Amino acid sequence: MELSVLIPTRQEAGRLPLLLADLQRWTGDIEILIADAGSTDTTTTAAKLAGATVMHCPMPGRGHQLRWAIEQAQGRWLLVLHADSRLHSNWTQRIRTTMASPTAAAAAFHFDLRIDGHHPLLRLLEAAVALRCRWFQEPYGDQGLLIHRALYERIGGFRPLPLMEDLDLVQRLKRITQLRSLQQPIYTSALRWERDGVLQRCWTNARLRRRWRRGDRPEDLVVAYEGPFSWRTKRRNGGPGAPDPILDADKS
Repeated sequence: MELSVLIPTRQEAGRLPLLLADLQRWTGDIEILIADAGSTDTTTTAAKLAGATVMHCPMPGRGHQLRWAIEQAQGRWLLVLHADSRLHSNWTQRIRTTMASPTAAAAAFHFDLRIDGHHPLLRLLEAAVALRCRWFQEPYGDQGLLIHRALYERIGGFRPLPLMEDLDLVQRLKRITQLRSLQQPIYTSALRWERDGVLQRCWTNARLRRRWRRGDRPEDLVVAYEGPFSWRTKRRNGGPGAPDPILDADKS
């Protein structure tokens, strides 16, 4: 198998079909694995209709879901994506060119973040993310990750964390290799910034990352992130659930 695409999901029926449509442009050897953690909407139905393989993960949280799914993936190359992402129309050409490079297996690769909202602060955020990746080599999960299986296994893979699994993996990658841009955009939903406010969302995420670097337990960070207005609280009160905080807190 040439390429395995891994997508962790939980209640992603609204966005996942768009990403799956983008993935249909790949004409070679590919498997699309949906690591689902208990979706009760039409997420898994949409995935099956698109030809993806749905894997029911026994535990929620991206770290758990990705580690579990990758253990069962067959591809020599792994492409990890968030369910609310969209890919550029020529993404397949860039991925193929990268994988064909004789030195590519020794590095890891990420897309360039684009946010689909119109708020001016989102453009500043995109620029800040680009600088962070260039200066510090710290892409986050919403930028995707292309990595050869041998390198993934060499660093120990995703740890089964409920939060910060992407930053944890990147920190280990940085010690032994480079994280390079694919020079290709990836488009992510602006919902979380529109819902919480751009500055508030950035401040919350930055505070959580500082606590994580300080050594706070990921389980405590989940509790701190959710607070009194979590999606679970809204659902208990009969309101619509916002995107899952466990699958949402590592956004840029």
